[in-house]
Amino acid sequence: MDERYFSRLNQYRSLWVLVFFDLPTETKKDRKIAGSFRKKLLDDGFAMFQFSIYMRFCASRENADVHTKRVKKNLPPKGKVGIMQITDKQFGMMEIFYGTKTVETEPPAQQLELF
Repeated sequence: MDERYFSRLNQYRSLWVLVFFDLPTETKKDRKIAGSFRKKLLDDGFAMFQFSIYMRFCASRENADVHTKRVKKNLPPKGKVGIMQITDKQFGMMEIFYGTKTVETEPPAQQLELF
């Protein structure tokens, strides 16, 4: 089989985990909890897409499930958090704009898998 077949198949096997959240920040304690949640996302390899949206590329569903479970383990006591998994193909079809200018989506960073 040629390389295009595996590349296309990989676009459907690899996933992006997106975490959306709206956390309270009225008190100093709330801000500390929200900051801690964001830091845990960053420590787990997520990157900020927008202020309250973080994303992480995962090579397989199993890998995406591991990171989804970590997010669930670190959920703050208050606020709203959503977790979504989408295929790399779906992520690549996203249209991104800065003002009225269309911006090409960047390919995922090469991720070294140890396990």
